[in-house]
Amino acid sequence: MISKTSLDKRYSTTRNIQDIPYTLHIQAEEMFASSLCLQENKKRISDGGLRTKGYYKQSTKKQPLITIITAVFNGEKYLEETILSILNQTYDNVELIIIDGGSTDGSIDIIKKYEHAIDYWVSEPDAGISDAFNKGVKVASGDYINFQGDGDGFCKINSLENLIQGVNPDDDLFISGRIQRVDIDGSELYVSAYMSKFDKKSLLFRMSMPHQGLFTSIKYFKQYGLFDVNNTYCMDYEHLLRAYHNFPNVVMRNVIVAKWRADGLGNNRDLEIFKEYHKIKLENNVATYPVLIAINLWTLVKYTIKKLIK
Repeated sequence: MISKTSLDKRYSTTRNIQDIPYTLHIQAEEMFASSLCLQENKKRISDGGLRTKGYYKQSTKKQPLITIITAVFNGEKYLEETILSILNQTYDNVELIIIDGGSTDGSIDIIKKYEHAIDYWVSEPDAGISDAFNKGVKVASGDYINFQGDGDGFCKINSLENLIQGVNPDDDLFISGRIQRVDIDGSELYVSAYMSKFDKKSLLFRMSMPHQGLFTSIKYFKQYGLFDVNNTYCMDYEHLLRAYHNFPNVVMRNVIVAKWRADGLGNNRDLEIFKEYHKIKLENNVATYPVLIAINLWTLVKYTIKKLIK
């Protein structure tokens, strides 16, 4: 067992540790039950982390607990960089959960290198990113949940500290910061614009709150459920549209929180993503069919113009 005195306090995930499990308060109306660890799986390759050694986290009034979930599969090229961007945060109340889909490269070795500062990790086959994200949410104990891919990560060491100041976990179900889109080599492509007030109608045209910069209250997941595993590219978009007709409060922050690397599953899959967006909007009945057709045509024209310019 790791002793408290041996924990490396340099990391955001090891400065607020307790050796008593937090109490899981499960309400009858909640969409799923949380747990400390995932259920046993015969196909599991390995697991570990601070929780398996008897160490846990919980929120405080001054510092809400933030859960960062990273889903990875054969992502050794950038995984260590992403992990360090999380561990080196100046904010003191962070938990890191890594869901590995059964990597066959060096990803698990990298995870084990830092498991003394990772709250919980597991390596086992999954049904895609949505399934991996769902596994992470089920074992999250934070007030807010954020998702960082193995090619993503926080831009500065004080990104979380700047973002979380003054939020109220009881009322603020979303906190949205800006993101920096980078190419495969890490060079900036663009930075997302700042909206002082979120307009839900922006979601009819695009995913206006990318998950790398979005911090979602666990209350939202408990009310609206987990991600739909039938969506390949836009599971986070569909998750937001479930609440379109009664959209919660969004705290907008003029902080460039995280980078989003252009090497993910949806890279260069614009047409497939466009089709999935349309399906999702229809399923969630966010507008009449004629309005959706007009929006799709407008979006397609803008996309075509951008391609021609390039």
